[in-house]
Amino acid sequence: MPLARGFDLILSGADDTANAQRMSLIAFAIRIASAGIAFLSQVVMARWVGSFDYGIYVFVWTAVIILGNLSCLGFHTAVIRFLPKYRREGDLERLRGLLLTSRVFVLVSASTVAAISIAAVWLFSERMQSYYVLPFVLAFTCLPMIALGDVLDGTARANSWPVRALTPTYILRPFLVLAYMAVAHGAGIPATAVTAVIAAVLATFTTTILQLVFVTRDLDAAYPGGARRSEFGLWMTVALPIFLVEGFFFLLTNADVLMVGMFLPPEKVAVYFATVKTLALVHFVFFAVKAGVAQQFASRSALEERPQLRAFARKTVAWTFWPSLAMGLAVLLVGRLLLSLFGGEFTQGYPILILLVAGVMVRASIGPAESLLNMTGNQNVCAAIFAGVLAVNVTLNVLLIPAYGLMGAAASTVSATVVEAVLLLTMAYRRIGVVMFIWSPKPVEAGAS
Repeated sequence: MPLARGFDLILSGADDTANAQRMSLIAFAIRIASAGIAFLSQVVMARWVGSFDYGIYVFVWTAVIILGNLSCLGFHTAVIRFLPKYRREGDLERLRGLLLTSRVFVLVSASTVAAISIAAVWLFSERMQSYYVLPFVLAFTCLPMIALGDVLDGTARANSWPVRALTPTYILRPFLVLAYMAVAHGAGIPATAVTAVIAAVLATFTTTILQLVFVTRDLDAAYPGGARRSEFGLWMTVALPIFLVEGFFFLLTNADVLMVGMFLPPEKVAVYFATVKTLALVHFVFFAVKAGVAQQFASRSALEERPQLRAFARKTVAWTFWPSLAMGLAVLLVGRLLLSLFGGEFTQGYPILILLVAGVMVRASIGPAESLLNMTGNQNVCAAIFAGVLAVNVTLNVLLIPAYGLMGAAASTVSATVVEAVLLLTMAYRRIGVVMFIWSPKPVEAGAS
């Protein structure tokens, strides 16, 4: 009964905590469905093209997803920072300006990056493995769509529309990848890495265009048309440090896959990526909580609201850790079976999975600490932390992968995660005054004896 009452409060409550919990719960449900669809699509892909071509595909697509996100230069998160503020103040001119500027900017920025990337691949093609050249060129064509999708995601999250924010990227896109793969198979097209990349590119274009149509329709209904006012300089002063934070974080979470691709053959990349995709069943808890609380952190960032911010931030740690622990244990229980679905050779990733789950638990123990720092004006120090941790991660990968292979990559990732957690925990306490750790003692209330 207490659990049922608590669940009812989450679904029907009108305060900020209930709103954040409800958004996190919806994001959690979407990520559960997403993890299942994405896992299925990766299993089908691995079975369809074989471990060699699958390794080529995942290396190329991981690099392109990272580059597409970085092409936003932090604007997709700056929208989450400013839109709730403008809405609360009734400043619709700046709000409308922000919406238009964010879309135009990321399309121009990502298109420029795409053109430079394609030119670079052709220029240095003789120094690359030949089987990477065409997949990279094809994949780079969808960079503008990836970047625009990230901005639309941020816009929907800033409006507390979790379904509109997360469903396109995490449900529709992997489903469409499967659908386009099925069409290719039915048409008798050879099962290669190039075919897989084309399916992913088509799915990305379809998803982003549909998301643009529906999010624009909802924005038009929520905010009446009128004059626009742009403060591009102000927005960029916030977006660029966030870009550094999220860029370093995104690189950090994917550096192991990229480094494995640089040092080891595609078959090893395939095994490592399959293990990481299995681990994603645990990762989405952290993502779901982060998606639900970022705008709440931003709305409480004023100095006079710091006591409420600290109390709310402590709650988010428990929301992150305990579900992550439950999911981690469940994944370890069935991990060998899940890996075997990719193919018999993929079960060699199970020892790596054990180590990586431990790293996820370390990260979950401090909750969404980096989101707390970002949304309270501490993005610069957060960027410095992730830059240092990324340097540690890359250095360890360079040293350990040649000597220990895939286990070296996993050990590098976990070691860097421990450093990251300690630094974020320290800075959250120094800058915000809250101990973001699952086993920290509860602070004594003012006036308590």
